[in-house]
Amino acid sequence: MTSTPASPAASEPSGPASSATSPSPDSPSATSPSPDSPFPEPLRPLLARGRDEEHRAATPLELFFDLCFVVAVAQAGAELVHAVAEGHAGEGVLNYAMVFFAMFWAWVNFSWFASAYDNDDALYRVVTLIQIAGVLVFAAGVSRAFEEHDFLLVWLGYLIMRIALTSQWLRVARAATGAERGTALRYAAGVLICQVGWSGLLFLPEGGRPWLFLVMAVAEMCVPVIAERAYTTAWHPHHISERYGLFTIIVLGETIAAATVAVKSGIEENDALDELLPIAAGGLLIVFAAWWIYFVVPIHGRLRSNRQAFLWGYGHYVILGAAAAIGAGIEVAVEQAVGKAHISTVAASAAVTVPTALYLITVWALHSRYYKVGPAQQLVLPVSALAVLASTFAGRWAVLVAGLVTAATVATGVTLTTRMARRS
Repeated sequence: MTSTPASPAASEPSGPASSATSPSPDSPSATSPSPDSPFPEPLRPLLARGRDEEHRAATPLELFFDLCFVVAVAQAGAELVHAVAEGHAGEGVLNYAMVFFAMFWAWVNFSWFASAYDNDDALYRVVTLIQIAGVLVFAAGVSRAFEEHDFLLVWLGYLIMRIALTSQWLRVARAATGAERGTALRYAAGVLICQVGWSGLLFLPEGGRPWLFLVMAVAEMCVPVIAERAYTTAWHPHHISERYGLFTIIVLGETIAAATVAVKSGIEENDALDELLPIAAGGLLIVFAAWWIYFVVPIHGRLRSNRQAFLWGYGHYVILGAAAAIGAGIEVAVEQAVGKAHISTVAASAAVTVPTALYLITVWALHSRYYKVGPAQQLVLPVSALAVLASTFAGRWAVLVAGLVTAATVATGVTLTTRMARRS
């Protein structure tokens, strides 16, 4: 239900093809007029921006896009809470994985495209706003997808986003020549073909939809590989790493907001401060640690090729999905503590500890391990992930214990880094 994350990060703008070549500084795309001009033309050719641009940062339009996307993330989280609290964890997690992939992929498509081709003219802005409208339609259909297995609105929202994105690639093709034009046309065709494939969600029986999802997810991720086999789009390493970081912050913020509302409601409706205080404290420590661990190292220095960026960008499906699921898990733990959830304490605790452990190990695999020196530093996050999982069995204190483990993880990492710096 979304287009492939162009190369470097699983999104349209930068395909993962390692053999592709970057645009030459003398190519027409490399001389694209800067959108930062004080009086830009309302319509300009959609040419590639340079990878060597200094001070490249996220734009207000990109931030607006992210904030609107969080509406869909919040809807998926709320439905996951409902499914797990009602004892349907397996079905809920499956639906969440499918819906979140669609959201993630659509965001990736836009973000990588914008990193390479954002000229900020009037038409680019309008088409991006149309994509935002598609996001909101998508979000409106999340509840029906979970509860009634009706994917019509989800598919329609996705269709709006994909048509808008295809029009952007066709604009690139119109202004480009040679290999770059071929890449743009392959992206446009790949996006539309995949969207047709997603239509199967409207007609297949429920049992066949997970299999269609797997096939289409693989197809989506192959689009950048095929599209960029002869030409690598000009994504900007610092800009794209900032985009992922900002979206991670927004998702963590949504996690805190959802957990806060759940704790507040539990206290007001059930006068259960003693039961909820450990969950609130532990949940806050987990989210604080999640932020700290993600941003402890600057990752943009590693994003030098499509091969590196491909794995890094695609892997954020797990990081972002787990980050959002942590908030849903905290809500489940709150509902179980006040007697609203029909599950055991262990199951409610696992709703927090499992996504937390998944987050820790994935951040280590994609980020941290490249900057750790020696076995002690390398083992901090993997051991912490195991300790968080073990805390699942700590009864009503499980979330607090998991929070203390993540806080200790941060403290240990800081200590080891400080000692190494002093020695060197």
